[in-house]
Amino acid sequence: MTHVFEPLQFQAAGTDAVAGVADTDPAETAEWRDALSAVLAAGGPARARFLLDQLAALASEPAIAWQPRGGSPYVNTIPVERQPAFPGDLAIEERLASLMRWNALAMVVRANQAYGELGGHIASYASAADLFEVGFNHFFRARNAQQGGDLVFYQPHSAPGVYARAFLEGRLSEADLAHYRQELAAPAVGAQGLSSYPHPWLMPEFWQFPTGSMGIGPISSIYQARFMRYLQHRGLLQTEGRRVWGVFGDGEMDEPESMSALTLAAREKLDNLTWVINCNLQRLDGPVRGNGRIIDELEALFAGAGWHVIKLVWGSDWDGLFARDANGALRKAFAGTVDGQFQTFAAKDGRYNREHFFGQNAELAALAQGLTDEQIDRLRRGGHDMVKIHAAYAAAEQCRGRPVVILAQTKKGYGMGEAGQGRMTTHQQKKLDRDDLIAFRNRFALPLSDEQAANLEFFKPADDSPEMRYLHARRAALGGHIPARVAQAPQLVVPPVERWGDFALNANGKEMSTTMAFVRMLTGLLKDAQLGPRIVPIVADEARTFGMANLFKQIGIYSNLGQNYEPEDIGSVLSYREATDGQILEEGISEAGALSSWVAAATSYSVHGVPMLPFYIYYSMFGFQRVGDLIWAAADQRARGFLLGATAGRTTLGGEGLQHQDGSSPLQASTVPNCRTWDPAFAGEVAVIVEHGMRRMLEEQADEFFYLLLMNENYANPSLPEGAAAGVLKGLYRFQPAQGKKAAQVRLLGSGAILREVLAAAELLRSDYCVEAEVWSATSYSELQRDAIEAERHNRLQPQAPRRTSHVAQCLAGTAPVVAASDYVRAWPQLIAPYLEASRFVALGTDGFGRSDTREQLRRHFEVDRAHIALAALDALADAGSVPRELVVRAAGRLGG
Repeated sequence: MTHVFEPLQFQAAGTDAVAGVADTDPAETAEWRDALSAVLAAGGPARARFLLDQLAALASEPAIAWQPRGGSPYVNTIPVERQPAFPGDLAIEERLASLMRWNALAMVVRANQAYGELGGHIASYASAADLFEVGFNHFFRARNAQQGGDLVFYQPHSAPGVYARAFLEGRLSEADLAHYRQELAAPAVGAQGLSSYPHPWLMPEFWQFPTGSMGIGPISSIYQARFMRYLQHRGLLQTEGRRVWGVFGDGEMDEPESMSALTLAAREKLDNLTWVINCNLQRLDGPVRGNGRIIDELEALFAGAGWHVIKLVWGSDWDGLFARDANGALRKAFAGTVDGQFQTFAAKDGRYNREHFFGQNAELAALAQGLTDEQIDRLRRGGHDMVKIHAAYAAAEQCRGRPVVILAQTKKGYGMGEAGQGRMTTHQQKKLDRDDLIAFRNRFALPLSDEQAANLEFFKPADDSPEMRYLHARRAALGGHIPARVAQAPQLVVPPVERWGDFALNANGKEMSTTMAFVRMLTGLLKDAQLGPRIVPIVADEARTFGMANLFKQIGIYSNLGQNYEPEDIGSVLSYREATDGQILEEGISEAGALSSWVAAATSYSVHGVPMLPFYIYYSMFGFQRVGDLIWAAADQRARGFLLGATAGRTTLGGEGLQHQDGSSPLQASTVPNCRTWDPAFAGEVAVIVEHGMRRMLEEQADEFFYLLLMNENYANPSLPEGAAAGVLKGLYRFQPAQGKKAAQVRLLGSGAILREVLAAAELLRSDYCVEAEVWSATSYSELQRDAIEAERHNRLQPQAPRRTSHVAQCLAGTAPVVAASDYVRAWPQLIAPYLEASRFVALGTDGFGRSDTREQLRRHFEVDRAHIALAALDALADAGSVPRELVVRAAGRLGG
């Protein structure tokens, strides 16, 4: 079969463009070029690629040491002859996109005319509207009874455009649009306030994924795509045919999270993943790469990571120019133009572009000779041409074996003219004057009068109009409306704690660390026939450090490739085992990746309708401090699961030192509204908290997640005192009453690793200073604070109702001084200080930097050992007049040195 192609356009003979080497035999060079053209004409692209691969393999031998030139010409990857026919009504789709641009603009500008501080964005959606609309009309499938649907991550600054589409679909009202970024005022007038960006917490039936923090969407989309494969390989859900789409900004690619998992997506062969990068060439204040080209840079990064790259640079208006460009003048001009100049071309009119782009040389000028200034002004970039966009999306869906990225060039503020198109200030543009609004109306031929445009009236066609019938028909064909989020999932029954945690509840003095206790509980839960398969153990690395090596063989480590090697320790009982249906997600040294996997599992109940229970265990220092933004996004997304900060505390991880010793994560966790934080000291407390968390998340379907601190220190664990479970969950229970006949003179609070020091301090006070002390186990200062805040608020807002007393006030009523010691900064126990009515409160903690030494020396250094706890108690008693000050002086000489 004969293939007919246009002659290949090569650089003129003479020098090598990359190396600057002179061509010593132009005739031979021409023969090679002609030969390749002949192969292409006779055998087609596949044969040409095969031969080039053979030559490349030979050329890469050390004797030649050739490396391929990075990048490709600054043109579309999909040539016109391979472009499929557009399947929709192009004229209607363009009219709909124009209406959505207008309603999105009107929403933001109206809000800022009324309330100047509300903010909002116009320019990003103006650049991305066509990218979204082609997806909405032809590719983005909704979840329904027949299909699981696609997952779509929306560029956050384009949220107004998504609202504008939902308005036309009838999902949002005009009153809703009029209350953009007015979420508190809207309910008073029967409207729904629209959140600034995609926020599932604020709009739980609309948004599915939070993307407002740059970089969070890209990494999350990769791990969501991988988790879909995980569910399928484990036989839990059929996900074949479903796709993850992400529409992101080119400036967003500077975030490390955006790029950190690119190789994982390629390594896992995630051909269910497509990114569309809106390359409008501008960040928030100026060009992304003013002196370079971001599309070239991204092409090199993605191609090097193993992605299939589709460049969507020029619209159909350019096809005729390329066809007439016999000598490659356009390609050469593009090759020498940087993004800063492309931005200037976007901001200027047709006359300027004629003079400064097409006026560079006679060949370019000749190409533009038949075009008016207005036609030049309307030459579209690829991301504004629905025909080209559809071709790119269709090619992405057909790609097999690797993820796809579409690099779509657009203009920021497209259509905003002198008011904002391509201008440095366009991201901050929130107000337009009358002339600008009318110009926008004219640019997109909107059916609005001058007064309607000037008044920013929303426009919605009649229900029986061709546009509205088409809009609904396209979404019906794709399964329904999106974005949409399903809040409920089937309940999972939690097995009784006695089956998997009895050893902890009735420890009877057995030595263990809380980390080892948890792993034993997890092992027991994995054996439960119903819940076990839904558990997702996750580690970034060091599963062996946490004592999880026994799970390798038991449930396997997930790998899409299985295990194509014989592990070194294959004869061991704890040998390393990877499997296609493996259950553990071991993510390598990537806390961001592990947390993203945790989020994918923790939101499976809403994303897939399949409730899962993830347990992510990690060095506590590398959690909230390192990936706190991802954890906040997980909270926004209503994640359900367990985070386990192992080797927790500043003094339990003795020799590791400053960078590893955690003194602040529970305080940081306490700031996340739906994260419940616990610092248990004993295995029995861990069992009670884990059972409670599972029942909250799986049976009651509460949108919250638990953060447990786990220690690596082995010590004797008591059985859980009878009746203590309720106090464990409330955050405080009396572990040990005063030992003598007298009432307690002081109350000592301890948690986690320091509770044993508190117990020792109580004995020291009794034996050496005749002071009786109660010992309380404080499992969660944040739970105590929340309860106290609620009681305080109730009493303030309902003064006629019976007064409420918080749990902490009930437990610590009276005037006996309270000394609280933990392995964390003082601010952690001080969360409860305002709610103790009459007691003197002293907090001891590990403020400052960590050190490398033994636990004993570290606790002495941070003044949280038994001696300093006892001294603090004596000092508080002296202040209260309960003991003489001289006693404190003597004790300080003995204990404080």
